[in-house]
Amino acid sequence: MNFEGDAFISYAHMDNVELLEGRKGWVANLHRALTIRLGQLLGEPPQIWRDPKLQGNDFFADALVDQLRKVAALISIVSPRYVRSEWARREVSEFWRAAEEQGGIKINEKARIFKVMKTPVPLDSLPPELRVVLGYEFFKVDPESGRVRELDEAFGPDAQKEFWYKLDDLAQDICCLLEGMRDRVQLAALPSVSGSASGDCVFLAETTSDLREQRDSVKRDLQQLGCTVLPLHPLPQVTSELVTTINEDLARARMSIHLVGRNYGVVPEDGTASIVELQYDLSSGRAQQGKFCRLVWIPPGLAVEHEKQKTVLDYLRMDSPAWSGSDVLETSLEDLKTVYHEKLKQAPEPEPKPAAEPGDDGAVVQVYLIYDQRDAAEASPWADFLFKQGFEVIRPVFEGDEAELREYHEENLRACDAALILYGQGNECWLRRKMRELQKSPGLGRTKPKPPLAIALVPPFTAEKESFQTREATVIRLIDGFSTDRSGTLIASLKGK
Repeated sequence: MNFEGDAFISYAHMDNVELLEGRKGWVANLHRALTIRLGQLLGEPPQIWRDPKLQGNDFFADALVDQLRKVAALISIVSPRYVRSEWARREVSEFWRAAEEQGGIKINEKARIFKVMKTPVPLDSLPPELRVVLGYEFFKVDPESGRVRELDEAFGPDAQKEFWYKLDDLAQDICCLLEGMRDRVQLAALPSVSGSASGDCVFLAETTSDLREQRDSVKRDLQQLGCTVLPLHPLPQVTSELVTTINEDLARARMSIHLVGRNYGVVPEDGTASIVELQYDLSSGRAQQGKFCRLVWIPPGLAVEHEKQKTVLDYLRMDSPAWSGSDVLETSLEDLKTVYHEKLKQAPEPEPKPAAEPGDDGAVVQVYLIYDQRDAAEASPWADFLFKQGFEVIRPVFEGDEAELREYHEENLRACDAALILYGQGNECWLRRKMRELQKSPGLGRTKPKPPLAIALVPPFTAEKESFQTREATVIRLIDGFSTDRSGTLIASLKGK
C-alpha cells in the first residue's frame, strides 16, 4: 500500500466559515494544527489534503475519487450540514470502497476513517460507514443549560485548551495508523498498533458525560503505556448485542477500569440496567476466569441526585474486594493512574486449575437451594424433589447470629456443586444480588469450577418476573408453583449438562 497522501479532510463548506472576521475557519485551523502535531509525532511533515473550494453543488469529479484512493486515512468533520451533504456522503462511501479494495478498512484493528464530531449529530443520521467508528468530540455540552459549545478559541481559553487535548488524541491515533500501514507485516502479529511490547489489552468502560474528560485522560495514559484500549468501536444500543460485544472485549482484556460519576447513564433497548452498570456486572464473570482485575474509580466528594445511581454507588462501595475482585478508589485521578500502572507491571494471575465436573467421580452433587425467608414453604417441595433425584440439598438458615449466618452462607457458596434460586417473594434486586454472590465465590476461597445455576420463577408472578431474562442461568418459569413438568431441564442444568 503506497499512498501519495497521509490523510484527506472531508468537510462541509459551511463548517469552515470564519466566526470572527480576519480569522481562519474552524476546519482550516484544525488542518493547520493537525499538520504540525502529526508531523512532530511522525518526525516528518505529513501530507494532509482537503479541497478548499468545496461547495455543496459542485460536480463530484473523477479526479477527487482518484485522490481519495491515494490517501491512507479519511478525516470526516461531522456536523448537521455534513450529514445532509450528498458530496460528503459520497466522499465517505468512495473512500470506504477504495479501502476495501486495498486490503480492508482496518489496519491492526484501527479504522482508516477518523470521525471528528464538530457538533453533536444523532447516530442514525450518520452515513453507515461512520456509525461503526469511534469519534473525537470537539465540543462540550453545558450540564446546566444543555447548550453545545464547540472547542474553539472564540469561546474562551478553556475551550481552546480542550481543543488541543482532543487534537492530540486524534494526531496520536492517526500516527499509530500510519506507522502500522508503513510496516504492516511486522506489526500485524501485535494486538495493538501502538507497538506495545507487553500486548496488554485494557477494557476502559464507557462512562457518562460528566466523566468524559477523565476517561479521555485515562485512555491517553494507557495508550502511552503501550496498551490496546477496548472497546475499539461504538457500543451497540440493543441489550443482546451489547452483552455480546462487551463479553468479547472483556475476554481479550487483563484489566477493566470503570469510572462512575453522578449520572446513571443510558439504558439500552430491552434492558433494565444502564450501560455503565451492565459493564461492571459483566466484568464479574470475566474476573472468575483468572488473569484479570477490576478497578472502579469514583470522584472524591461526589454529589448524586439520581436515586438509581445512589443505589449503584452504595453497592460498589459495599462490594468486598475479596468477593468481587475489584478495588474501589475514591481518590484523585492521578492515584487511579498510579494503581493501574503498578498492576500492569505485575505478572498476570495464573489461570484456575481445571477441576472435574460435578458428579464425575461418583460423588453426590450438592445443590444450594437459595430462597427468601418468605418462600420457605414454597421451597419444601423443591428440596424433597431434588433429594429424591439423588442430590444433596443445602438450604439457607435465617435465624441466629448475623456473623454466623454470613459464614454459613459463604461456606455453602464455596462448597456447592450447583445452585437453584427460587425467585418468589424477593424482588429482582434481591435476585441479582444472589447471582452476584455466586459469581464472587472464587474470592471466598472456592476452588471448584463455577457452579451451574438455575432460576425458578415461582408465585407471586409479576410484570417484573415476566420481563426477567439472563444469560447466566437456566430460567424455568412456573406460574402455578412447583411442578415436575420441566424436571429434565432442571436436573440437566444443575449437573452442568
